Amino acid sequence: MPSASFAPFRSRNFTILWFGALVSNIGTWMETVALSYYVAATTGKASWAAIVGAAGFIPSAIIGPLGSAMSDRLHRGRILIATNAGSAVVAAILAVWVGGGKATPGGIAALSFVAGSINAFGFPAFQNTLPRLVPSDQLVAAVGLSNAQWNLGRILGPSIAGLAIAIGGIGTALWCNAASFLAVIAGVLIVKIGPSNGERRKVLGALADGIRFARTNPDMRRMLPLMICTAAIASPFIAFVSQMATVVFHGDEKSTSILVSAQGIGSVAGAFTLGWSTARWGLWRVMVVAIAICSGALVLYGAAPRLWVAAIALAGCGFGYACAFTTFGGVAQMAASLEMRGRVLAVNTFVLGVLYPLGTLVEGALADRFGLKWVTSGSGVLLLIGLLWRLSVIRRDWPKVAGTRRPQFAAPRVPDTDATRVC
Repeated sequence: MPSASFAPFRSRNFTILWFGALVSNIGTWMETVALSYYVAATTGKASWAAIVGAAGFIPSAIIGPLGSAMSDRLHRGRILIATNAGSAVVAAILAVWVGGGKATPGGIAALSFVAGSINAFGFPAFQNTLPRLVPSDQLVAAVGLSNAQWNLGRILGPSIAGLAIAIGGIGTALWCNAASFLAVIAGVLIVKIGPSNGERRKVLGALADGIRFARTNPDMRRMLPLMICTAAIASPFIAFVSQMATVVFHGDEKSTSILVSAQGIGSVAGAFTLGWSTARWGLWRVMVVAIAICSGALVLYGAAPRLWVAAIALAGCGFGYACAFTTFGGVAQMAASLEMRGRVLAVNTFVLGVLYPLGTLVEGALADRFGLKWVTSGSGVLLLIGLLWRLSVIRRDWPKVAGTRRPQFAAPRVPDTDATRVC
């Protein structure tokens, strides 16, 4: 069964784009670690880390749905080339400014907003390309592997960033990120991603289609409250890793790299096991267990007395969080028909784009007042309460929501490309 997790690599085009994205994400995590350490070292405030993190994600709520809708209408290959070229330019500007030692936290937040806007428009085109690269029965595994390459970047990026900073300073790490976007452009040119075959509706109409589908499809209605809880309550821990390393444990850039890498290791482990675990137990069961693991790990992470304990707990957070959000994406991908996927994924993008920055800002302010450790552990407890509440509602009200069929906790039948059910 574990081989099912790696089946998408049999596709040449999937493999080429996967490795191109991996190179780019290594660069992204090099930049993330470099900037996180810079902001933490110069301000010492969790609220500033929250502002910078929120600035990069707010565009997901504003522009992400537009990008998802447009990915159903425009030439996806051209979108990917244009957005990655734009990201490279922004990264180069950031490298010059920060490398020169003149950057301010507010300026970094502004550039993060610009970079996030470009990514919010381009990422849906990449995400919506996956179903065209692999057979339908490998779709969940492909989504999991896509998540894995992001988190492999989280593992490799901090280590390479530490080496680059030691050799040439923070600016060197940022220049590596600027160059890494060329890997995606090269991959797109080799694969020759074609135009979308989706219906060319007006953008607002396309967005309304996605919202309407999410409201009426039973699986989306069952999944979205869990995604909302996870995005609002659990996601903010990602923005505060550097604060935990430097402020709570009084470490340096090496401590930050240890924690970031630990989260990445857990995330990759989750992504690489997702294909066979969902095939055996089903998306719904894996989703619930993943959220439960994430909540428990957050409690331990916040209560950790030593850095090494925090690293182990953070690996558990990464495992649960990666599995949860990959299953959220799997529900959306499998519930929608091929021509509707971009519009349905826009709903997921909007939820994360709104709730992650809001949750980060709220938890950042609370952390400055009550302490980051207390806020982190409290978020784990609150997430578990939300999970248990949602499960009780689903079991009680399912006949009212979706007719006579109750949620099944068995492995799903592999859907066709136009399937509207998940499990």
